[in-house]
Order: sequence, then C-alpha cells, then structure tokens
Amino acid sequence: MTIAPQRVVILHYVLSDEDGQILDDSRARQKPLEYLHGHDNLMAGLERALAGSEAGAELEVTLAPDEAYGRRDEALVREVGRDAFPVPDLAPGMRFQTRGDDGPEIVTVLEVRDDGVRIDTNHPLAGRTLHYRLEVLEVREATRAELAKGHPLPPGTTPDQVEDKKVI
Repeated sequence: MTIAPQRVVILHYVLSDEDGQILDDSRARQKPLEYLHGHDNLMAGLERALAGSEAGAELEVTLAPDEAYGRRDEALVREVGRDAFPVPDLAPGMRFQTRGDDGPEIVTVLEVRDDGVRIDTNHPLAGRTLHYRLEVLEVREATRAELAKGHPLPPGTTPDQVEDKKVI
C-alpha cells in the first residue's frame, strides 16, 4: 500500500542539521513516528517527499528553513517581566511552552536580569536547514475514528470512544 491521504504511516527518522549534528532519532528513542497523511500532521515538505512510498522505503529529505520551521524573525526576540515565568530560578537556555496567538509556542530564555528576561519565541529550529533520513515501516488505511479525529489512535479504539459526549 502506498502513502496517500487518509492513510496512517508509521516510520522511523533521524533528524540532523546542516552541520550533520543529530537532533532527534526515533529509533534511538524506540518510538517510531505515526501520523495521518494529508491532515497537516507533518511538515508539507516531508509529506510531499513521502507520498507514493511504500513500507520498506528509505528516503533522504532536505528541507530549507522556509519548508521547515521558517526563517528566524528577530522581532520575536523581546523583553518580558520576570513574573511571566512559573519558576524563580531562571537561566539562559531554559525553554517553556506557552499559549501564543496561533497555538502553543516555545519560549527560550536568552538572558536573565534583575529587571526582566530577554526571550526568543522563534521555533528552536527556525532558520535551519534540516535533513531527514526516513524509513517507512507501515502504511495502512485510517479508521473512521482516526479520520474524524485527524490523527492516529491507539489500536482497538472504537468510534464511540472518541465521539463528543454532550451533557444535556
């Protein structure tokens, strides 16, 4: 079966940067990636590269910043008050997840001063060219429940387990 919209894909990947440094390795974590193709669960460039592949396929894909996490935007580096953070001991390099205008965003602490904190809300991989080594393990038709939810569900999940229950 080939990778196409409405199909669940299970794959292993190794993600590295433009210098060859490994940033993530699903096999090392013993946790393959599982996603529903065509539902914006992966970067568009990865979905395009995987489309038409079958189980057993091995691919190498390079994504420029515009195809991955975008270019760095220096306007996203700004100052905030220390009271914006839930912990008293802050240090450069710490990361926090917060609600942004477009959903969850990662905040990286750049500098801590007595009067405030300099943060960066660019994605940590913004501005970087990313290289993926992919191995497709399995491709299958999505269940009705998975299509309704827009992502893979644990095996054996039935539609009644994922339907919204309205209280009257």
